[in-house]
Parts: sequence; C-alpha cells; structure tokens
Amino acid sequence: MSQPYYGPPQTPVAAGDERTFGMLAHLVPLVAMVASAGLLGFVGSLVIYLVYRDRGDFVRTHAANSLNVQIMTGIILLISFPLMLVLIGFVTYPLALLVAFVLHVIGALKANKGEWWSPPLTPRFVS
Repeated sequence: MSQPYYGPPQTPVAAGDERTFGMLAHLVPLVAMVASAGLLGFVGSLVIYLVYRDRGDFVRTHAANSLNVQIMTGIILLISFPLMLVLIGFVTYPLALLVAFVLHVIGALKANKGEWWSPPLTPRFVS
C-alpha cells in the first residue's frame, strides 16, 4: 500500500488546447531562433503573442514570457555586435543564444505539463 500524499495537488492548471498553444509559444521562436542564428526568434514570439494571446490567460502568459525572453536576447545580441571589436562579443553572442534556447525548452516543457512559469532573470517588458 502506498504512502498518502499531503502536498499540494499535482493536477495541471491548463486545459489541453491552452497547453498546446502555450508550448507552441516557446517552440516556434526556438525553431526560428535556431534556423536564423538568433535573429528571427523575436518575430516568431511576436507573431505567436499577437495571434494567440486571446486564447486564455495561460496562453497569454506563456506567449508574453516567450516574447520577453526574445526581447532580452535581442538586447544582448545588439550589445554583442560592437563588443565583437574587442572579442568579448564572440563569447556573449552564443552565450545569449544558449540561455534563450534553454529558457524556451524549459518553458515549452512547463507549458506542456500545464504549469505556470516565469523565466528567471528576464524583465517583464510585455505582460
């Protein structure tokens, strides 16, 4: 016989469609970012946010988080270009892409489970 569980309920917060669109809010920019060396991830996030933000609070939150990650990544990439003159930009550019990649993967996994998630170290430009 198993031990009783007294913690918070482990049921997903969002319904199936909301989870799917929340996951897409992270996967579309992830694929666009990888396919374009980081330059089109913002477009993917912006399109998903504008098209799916009215599908529910869960989708809107994940789409906004995805867009916030891409805005922050874009700022770091813009700063990295002039820093390439002193060679440090060659480190910061791929590092920014790696961090964005990891945050989008975590966000997609959380959305697929129906969990609310806010990316760490990312300001809320869009809510």
